Amino acid sequence: MSVRTQSSEEPAEAVHRAGFACFVGRPNAGKSTLTNALVGQKVAITSNRPQTTRHTVRGIVHREGAQLILVDTPGLHKPRTLLGERLNDVVRTTWAEVDVIGFCLPANEKLGPGDRFIAKELAGIKKTPKIAIVTKTDLVDSKTLAEQLIAIDQLAQELGFTWAEIVPVSATANQQVDLLADLLTPLLPEGPALYPEGDLTDEPEQVMVAELIREAALEGVRDELPHSIAVVVEEMLPREDRPADKPLLDIHANVFIERPSQKGIIIGPKGKRLKDVGIKSRKQIEALLGTPVFLDLHVKVAKDWQRDPKQLRRLGF
Repeated sequence: MSVRTQSSEEPAEAVHRAGFACFVGRPNAGKSTLTNALVGQKVAITSNRPQTTRHTVRGIVHREGAQLILVDTPGLHKPRTLLGERLNDVVRTTWAEVDVIGFCLPANEKLGPGDRFIAKELAGIKKTPKIAIVTKTDLVDSKTLAEQLIAIDQLAQELGFTWAEIVPVSATANQQVDLLADLLTPLLPEGPALYPEGDLTDEPEQVMVAELIREAALEGVRDELPHSIAVVVEEMLPREDRPADKPLLDIHANVFIERPSQKGIIIGPKGKRLKDVGIKSRKQIEALLGTPVFLDLHVKVAKDWQRDPKQLRRLGF
């Protein structure tokens, strides 16, 4: 005779879920801003220039009973250069490896050929659930938003798939960001946490520092430059002979551009622009690393690096 010691009414043990999600969308659709809003700290660089994200930055969202790891891919686009082709390959590989894909579509722009191009690619990825995330909802009225939601629903129907969810959010106004995390969680596989509780990203610090410098260098630069800037942190070393309570981190970094004529744009009259880049990025780096920093920046020319496989490798692509 079997004796049951546990009544069947007692709750089953809570299921823990952990997995990877990636946000896709054409450049400047709000992917990085959304990543930062979900994680609650700046981990992906945000700039109002398309094509600023080149590294797969993982933001880690810790929730009750779940861990969501966000993989931020570069925007998918029709490639014009070797760098563009490499970036697109990175995107497709990532899509095949994640547990859920969030497609970011700005509420304030009608669906265009770029969105269709991505949606078509998504339709080819059968197994992975896809959520449509309507971003920048703070910029439109409810009628425009409703029309956009209908258009997005129809887009999937035309291509023969259905969205697991369609969620309007505003990352800057922090509207529905939590709801989005709630909807992403059940789509993750069951399993233990993959990262320790305090971690927010697994990018090496040097890469994040380089990204912060690049973000500062991009700001206010004329339109011919955004893709021509790459930053490599040569070394990060604690300054010797400093008392324990007054540490200083020396960071030496190179800002690479493609042509000598671009040097003046980055450096600015009497070096003012480069100095501003240094001040701005140093503040961000100190906030990130929690230690005072001495930042040494140099501008160098790497001729036509976007089209040269050897240079691309050297700059980390």
